[in-house]
Amino acid sequence: MTGPGGDQIGGRALLAAVPGPIRFARYAYGPNRLGYCGPDAADELLGEAVEGGDLRRIRELATGFEGAYPYLELIARSNGIADPLDERVVEAYWLGSDLLDRVPAAGFGASVEARFRPRIRGDAWRWLATKAPEGARPVHAFHVLDIFPVVGLLRGGRTDDVLRTIDSCRIRWGRVIERIGGQLVVDAVPLEYVDGHLRLGPARPETIRGWQDGLGFLDDEDIEIGDVVAIHWDWACERLDERRLTALRSWTERQLRIANQTI
Repeated sequence: MTGPGGDQIGGRALLAAVPGPIRFARYAYGPNRLGYCGPDAADELLGEAVEGGDLRRIRELATGFEGAYPYLELIARSNGIADPLDERVVEAYWLGSDLLDRVPAAGFGASVEARFRPRIRGDAWRWLATKAPEGARPVHAFHVLDIFPVVGLLRGGRTDDVLRTIDSCRIRWGRVIERIGGQLVVDAVPLEYVDGHLRLGPARPETIRGWQDGLGFLDDEDIEIGDVVAIHWDWACERLDERRLTALRSWTERQLRIANQTI
C-alpha cells in the first residue's frame, strides 16, 4: 500500500506492546545521547529501554525531560489518565493520536504561555499565541516546528543549521531498504524549505542506527526489508504499523500547516 507522496505504508502488525516508560525512553534516547535534553544519563537510558529494566528508574529519568514531560502531563490530565507515562499518552505525544484532540485549546494555550512566554524576546509571542486556537496540540511535532524556532534550539543553544536540526529532531519515518551491520538504510521522508514554507519532500536514502554494540530498540530477528520505522535523530525507535504511520504523517502535516502560517 502506498501513502501520499509515494512512500510505502507498513502493513505488518507491530511487535508486542511495550510499557509506556520504555517506549518513552526509546524515543527520548536519540537527543539525550547528544546532550540536547533530559538528564545526563544516556547510557543508563539505553540499557533500561533495551533490556526492559527498572521502570521506576525510567520514570525518574523521564521527569528530567523538561521539554517533553509537561506535555505528557497535560495529555494525561486532559484525558483522565492518571499516569503521564501511560503507553497511550506516550504514543500521542511522539506520534499523535485522538487523545490530542481532547486537550482543550484554552488549556493548551495557557500551558504554552506559562512555560515559554517568559523565554521569548520581542513580539514573537503574538505569533506563538495563535497556535492553540489554530489547532496546534501537545504533540512532539508542535514543539519542534513552533517552539524551537521561537524559544531557541536545544539545551546547548541555537544552531546555525536550523532546518537540519528541526528535521533531525522531528519524529520522521523511513522504509527499510538495506541493513549494514548495526545500521539501517531507509528511504526517509525529509523536510524541505521551499518558497518560504516547510513541506514534506520525496523520500530519499538515509543511514540510521538500529543497534549499537548489539543494543537497539528493534527486534533484531524481526525487522525486514520494507518495514517502516520511526526515527528520532539518527536512531530507529520502533517499527510502525499502518495505523501509527498514518497518525504520525497526519499530525506532522497538521502541525506543518499551522507552523507555515507564521514562518
